[in-house]
Amino acid sequence: MTIITIEETAEIGGALRAPPSKSYTHRSIIAASLSEGTSKIYSPLFCDDTLATLKACASFGIAIKKSDEGLVIEGSAQLKAPRNKIDCQASGSTIRFLTSIAAFANGKTVLSGLPSLKRRPIAPLLKALRQLGVQCCSDNGFPPVTVCNGGIKGGAASLVGDISSQFVSSLLLACPMAEKKTQIYLTTPLESKPYVELTLSVMGKHGVYVNTSPDFRRFEIPPRQKYRSHDHHVPGDFSSAAFLLAAATVTESQIRIDGLALNQPDSDIIHILRRMGIKVRFDGGSAQVFGGKLKAIHIDAKDVPDLVPICAVLACFADGTTKIYGVKRLRFKETDRLMTMSLELKKMSANITYNEDTLIIEGSSTLKGATVNSHNDHRIAMACAIAALRAKGKTKIIDAESVEKSYPDFFNDLKKLGVKINVS
Repeated sequence: MTIITIEETAEIGGALRAPPSKSYTHRSIIAASLSEGTSKIYSPLFCDDTLATLKACASFGIAIKKSDEGLVIEGSAQLKAPRNKIDCQASGSTIRFLTSIAAFANGKTVLSGLPSLKRRPIAPLLKALRQLGVQCCSDNGFPPVTVCNGGIKGGAASLVGDISSQFVSSLLLACPMAEKKTQIYLTTPLESKPYVELTLSVMGKHGVYVNTSPDFRRFEIPPRQKYRSHDHHVPGDFSSAAFLLAAATVTESQIRIDGLALNQPDSDIIHILRRMGIKVRFDGGSAQVFGGKLKAIHIDAKDVPDLVPICAVLACFADGTTKIYGVKRLRFKETDRLMTMSLELKKMSANITYNEDTLIIEGSSTLKGATVNSHNDHRIAMACAIAALRAKGKTKIIDAESVEKSYPDFFNDLKKLGVKINVS
């Protein structure tokens, strides 16, 4: 167990390169693994989640090597069933994406992970796969998951769109290799649409295509497509960079984060900060933030659930009442983030409440240093660290090592910006 102590910080400054995108890294590894030939992935993110995907793909018989520049993957559509259970650790992306892919392995595949992963639902995906002719089962709708070979027959499947976009991405990644045309219908509106758009973008670079309705409720996938090799340059991760941009905001400082692209998931943090009254300049892949006074706003989080923890922190220092709605899916993340975020910020004297689908934060209050717990949730740990920058006194974060899940260099990067951090 790692405990991080952060002191109140009056001002930070400097420039950093954003960590590589976790979401892009997952998808590029899987697409490259399914492609005939050699694909190179430059500047991928190496963290607990992406390492789980790398090991899982290797267990299907894919040759993966690390290079000085990133990864070299010799792909193949001919997958071997792993001898042992695939350990997806705590990565929802890994288990959900590869559950559909496992239908093409020549035998039985079992996918499992840590206790936190076994609390994350997967029943909607399995139901859709069974409609498409896949033999699969789980433990009452939760991991571990067992998938039998036989491929994907194709046909029509229905799926909810408001629990996890990862279910949709999983089917999109696998169904181009189905025997017959596949049609996927969403029974509820799609949430986290940018992540599905990213999946389709990566697939398109490998020569695999999907016909998508304008409202993203219907997908028609031509059968027997083949992934072609492609080299990827992984862009910066807005989901992680958001915490750094927020650090400058709450300390009323100026920093620059390089290596970002506006067409990536969670780039909405730029618009959110601007709406809250913060000056943000974006040019040539660099975001420059000029911290200042925050004003309360209403935030629709249905497409940006990973931004909710840091937006809740920003709201604590905003003038007025901030409402963040469209957040019910946060109950099914690494933790129940509505509960854990509220619990830990209240320890720091934040005025925060929530109901089924909305977080309500009364801002303009001074937070106080406290001992908080990450609950082994990387985004809770990082959000509390940013709150600590403007909390009176010192804040201790228990289980701070949870940041390894998505942003291993998070605390080192804060130090580079001038934050005082002690590790025990």
